[in-house]
This record gives sequence, structure tokens and C-alpha cells, in this order.
Amino acid sequence: MLRHAIAPSRRFTKASHDVVRHVRLTSDAKILLLVVQGLPDEQAGRPLSEHARKLGITGRAYQKAKELLVAHGYVHEWRAQGERGRWVTEQLLSNVPLTREEAAALRPGCAPASPSVPKPTVGEPAVRMAGHQLPVEEEREKNSPHPPSEAERERVAATGPACPAGPAGATGPECATGTGWAAGPGPGPEVGIELAPEVADGERVLLSLRHVRRELYLGVKEARSLAELASRWLLRGVSEGELRRVLTSELPGDGVRSAVGFLRFRLLHKMPPELPVSPSPQPTAPSPVAELTVCTAPGEEEHVFRPLSDETECGPCRRQAARELWERQRALAEAEPDPLPWRERFARIGASASGGEAAPCTP
Repeated sequence: MLRHAIAPSRRFTKASHDVVRHVRLTSDAKILLLVVQGLPDEQAGRPLSEHARKLGITGRAYQKAKELLVAHGYVHEWRAQGERGRWVTEQLLSNVPLTREEAAALRPGCAPASPSVPKPTVGEPAVRMAGHQLPVEEEREKNSPHPPSEAERERVAATGPACPAGPAGATGPECATGTGWAAGPGPGPEVGIELAPEVADGERVLLSLRHVRRELYLGVKEARSLAELASRWLLRGVSEGELRRVLTSELPGDGVRSAVGFLRFRLLHKMPPELPVSPSPQPTAPSPVAELTVCTAPGEEEHVFRPLSDETECGPCRRQAARELWERQRALAEAEPDPLPWRERFARIGASASGGEAAPCTP
């Protein structure tokens, strides 16, 4: 083989023989490594996939080339979470194989900041200049603008202090001793009790509405309070998918302000009618057992059978009679002569029509 080579004086890339003659790297991996190695500094900061896309190496070819470069130590990647919570991938490409430790030593600022010691937002803490706490003696008692009346004092003396109503009617164990909230309306059905199958299905449908429309988000207790209404739909022949479609379609244009109120209103006012109660089928009376009857078929021995309708012969005798009839018909069919060929039949018909005997037809 003859060889002619001229060394370029400019616009060239130095390539090691270890890369060019590497037996395990594919041609795409070698070309990608050499091209990125010869890029200027202002273009080297782009990701490796973008350089490969410019070379026409995409899809599975790029994935295979990258896997080979990573496996042999030419490409290293680090994935970390930035300050704003976004994940960033940093890549390092080298023209010589590097270990993980050697590649990490080449990263600028390789020591990541500890997540437990965040940077201060507004600077160092300073001494508070105003807004000091009040003295302890000034907060010991609370002044009420409406002192209790005489009737209230007598009621408290007779029955004890009343518990103030808590938020949303909540109650606490302190009410039993007179130091907590007053007993109000119950918090709703308990979450831990076992439900009927149709009620559990209705609750599951209500909890799944959040995945279809976020404005129909229900908590566990809210869904439990509406589960009984949803179970009525299921008992009236409506499937779970149809119930979900009815509750999530045609929502108000200005949005749903209260998911619980909206769903309760729709469950009550769009409830389908009850299924008609089909009459239970009357039990059929057992058919009476027929009496034994003497078989009338000719035979040597007299025998009896139990007929199903109005037959006078038993089953074996009727099958034997049918078999004998078939054999007689077959014997008659075999005794008949073979039919004449069509030429002879036409000749006989023509002779009978002319009144004389016609000559036999010859082919």
C-alpha cells in the first residue's frame, strides 16, 4: 500500500494513537472525542449531545458511543442539585483515560457546599433595636371589655365553667374537666371503621376526583361524609367510571369554590331513579312422574317403560324399528337397476314422441 500524507500547518487536532487505534471504541466515539477535543473554549461548554447532533450522531448511535467513552474513562459525569433546586449535569471529556478520583480533582470547585449549612439570605444577624417583649408582670392577667353579669356568675357557680366552642365544632379531652372546648357537632364519620363494599367504592371514586380536576380535591373525612350518597348511585346501576364522569363534567365557569358543597349538591340533584324491583320467579312445580306402561312393540318378552309424553313404545324398540326400516329401504334401493345414460334416455323419449323405435345414437 502506498501512502501520501502532508502535515497540516493550521486547523488541525492532535490525536493520540491510543485513541485512533483503540480497538474497543467505535468510529462514532472516536470522531466525537476528536471533534470535541479540537473545539475552541467558547464552544466547549455545550453538552456532549449537542456536539453529537451536529455531527449527525443521534439516537442509539449516540447512546452507544457515550457508553463506550464513559466505560473507558474518557467521559465523566456528575449530577447535582443547584441552589434553586434544579438538577444540573456536569460533563468532563479527556483525551486520555482518567479514573473517577482523577477526574473529580480536575473539576473547578469540586468540594460541594453542605446542605445543612445554607448561606445566609440577608447577612449576619444584628441586635434588635425595637419591639422588645413586654415585662412578665404585665401579661399575667387579661383584661376583658365585657365583665360577666350576675346571672352568668350564678350559672358558673352552679354548673361550673362552660367550655368555649372550638374551631369547626372540635372537642377535646379538656371539656370533661371544664377546661377545654364545649361539645359541638361531631367531627363526622370515623375514618378507621369498616365500611360496606358499596360505600367503600363510593369513597374511592370521590378521592380519585383530585386526579381529574384539582379543584375537586377532597380530604379523607370529606370523602367519607359523601360516600353514602355516592354508594346510592352505585346501587342504582351506575358504574364507577360513569359516576366519575358525571361529577367532573360541566363544572361552573368561575370555578368550584367548595368541593364538598358542589359534590353534595350534584350527588343529590342528579341522582338516577331507583332500579325497578323485578318479581322473583315462581318456583316451578315438579313434573309428575308418569306411570309404567306396557310397550306395544312386537317382541318375544313383554316389558314396561315410563313414557315421557304419549309414546307407546320404549326407546330401544323404537330405535330397533327405525334401524329395520332403514335396512329395508337400502335393500330396495340396491335392487333397482342402474339409471340409463342420458343419451339413451333422450333416444327413448324421442322414440316415444314419434311413435316408433329410434335408432341408437352413436357418438
